[in-house]
Amino acid sequence: MKPVLAGAILLLFASQTGAHAESAKQDALKAAIDNPARAAADRARDRYRHPLETLRFFGIKPTMTVVEIWPGGGWYTDILAPYLKPHGKLYEAVPPGPRSDSYRQKVASDPELYGNVVVTEMGPPNHWTIAPAHSADMVLTFRNVHNWMRGGFAAEAFKAMYEALRPGGILGVVEHRGDPAQAQDPKASTGYVRQDYVIALAEKAGFHLVSKSEINANPKDTKNYPKGVWTLPPTLRMGNTDREKYLAIGESDRMTLKFVKPIHLASAPDRE
Repeated sequence: MKPVLAGAILLLFASQTGAHAESAKQDALKAAIDNPARAAADRARDRYRHPLETLRFFGIKPTMTVVEIWPGGGWYTDILAPYLKPHGKLYEAVPPGPRSDSYRQKVASDPELYGNVVVTEMGPPNHWTIAPAHSADMVLTFRNVHNWMRGGFAAEAFKAMYEALRPGGILGVVEHRGDPAQAQDPKASTGYVRQDYVIALAEKAGFHLVSKSEINANPKDTKNYPKGVWTLPPTLRMGNTDREKYLAIGESDRMTLKFVKPIHLASAPDRE
């Protein structure tokens, strides 16, 4: 066989192999999302949270070390844990206190599902090590920035995420998006945060914005409700008052932001 032809065949084979490998990664993620073991109520919210598109946008891979911050009831954990279990690692950084105990019980309840999960803590007064320093390929947080603002430790939270990531690592943020025409309440009492405010918080910690996505946008969300963002589903804090109206709006309009920790750390701000 002529060398040129042989080289072309090898390139074609490598291309096909790479395509098959990438397809397998995507299939594994979809399988984790479509897993019938996920709670039916959780799966019903996929149409609002778009987990497949969101995680693909952030660039998740099954070999990564991933940290999820403040997982709540574990909606994303039930996707990330089986996806990362064969070849990756998952840290779940939970608030210290009773919520930490509750989440640890959840993880202990199913070693087969959560066998790759390491539970850490993040929050005041001194719980800021969410994973070994510079060890994570990706940090993810979903609808939590407003909680940190209310608690007065948003800057510390972003710094903790920065320290856990390796240079070149990715931070993925999803948050209720506030009205850019309204001044930002520093305590985010309505649950909404302006997108430029979140970007500024991340950049102050040393991150660079890579990309923005409208995957989780909801143009029906007017962002001006009696009980803030919790007026909308799934919380529906108004009870039966205008329930159908709020169900028709759906879950909140959300920003989806992808940041990177700079590889050349000298370009990052002074972190003292």
